[in-house]
Amino acid sequence: MTSLDHHTSTGDPVLLAAAARSVLACPAGVNLVVDGVDDVLGDLGDPDTGGAGELGMQDIEGVPTFSAPTGTRLVGAAALGRRALLTLESGLGRAASLERDAVLTLGGRLERRGEVSCECCNEVRETVVMVVDVVVLTLPQGFDQVRVSVDHFRSPDHVLNRGYLQRSTEHANLCHQDELRRAVSGTTGTRLAEVVGVSLTELAADGVEVQWVDLEGSHRRRLTFPRPATSTDELGDLLRSELHAGLC
Repeated sequence: MTSLDHHTSTGDPVLLAAAARSVLACPAGVNLVVDGVDDVLGDLGDPDTGGAGELGMQDIEGVPTFSAPTGTRLVGAAALGRRALLTLESGLGRAASLERDAVLTLGGRLERRGEVSCECCNEVRETVVMVVDVVVLTLPQGFDQVRVSVDHFRSPDHVLNRGYLQRSTEHANLCHQDELRRAVSGTTGTRLAEVVGVSLTELAADGVEVQWVDLEGSHRRRLTFPRPATSTDELGDLLRSELHAGLC
């Protein structure tokens, strides 16, 4: 049984919401369709509108959030409060796992949430959010569709969901390898040049496993946080603190 199966097999609305939030936080593919707007993403790559060429979606505490150049169709649709359908393919688990067959479908209304200026290029972009009122999870086993409670889906209890933890681990391992190697080097007394690589695994609210390779071989150590994290900011603070202190 996969982790997603475990979350959905009982029909528990809390577990279903947790599974849905996990897919939202860790999608492998995203598609947006808006009522009354043909090819709403078609001008994101238009140089006349400063488009970026693709839809960037962030999960901000359960709210699908987009950033688009001013004047694009997506911003115009949000200004009119158009309804939209957001489809997300699961990025949970390994690339060939059954969990990747799950699909999350969200329905709701688009809203503008203000402009943001980029200091480095002076580009002005608009923040667009989807106010979700329909949540449907298509399960990998038999492709059954399950309606998910919107109230449970919005709950802050799911902020540290499995998808968020997976994405955070992937980001740290890919983009912060130098910092991880320095943390291991400094806390174990190993020369930085001898720390070949570091990876984080099994990140959870209460701890993380650190694996590293040096000239003596491979090592692993489970770091337990002094208290379970209750927010994304707290998780980041605890992770940084324990990486420097917990490897000694």
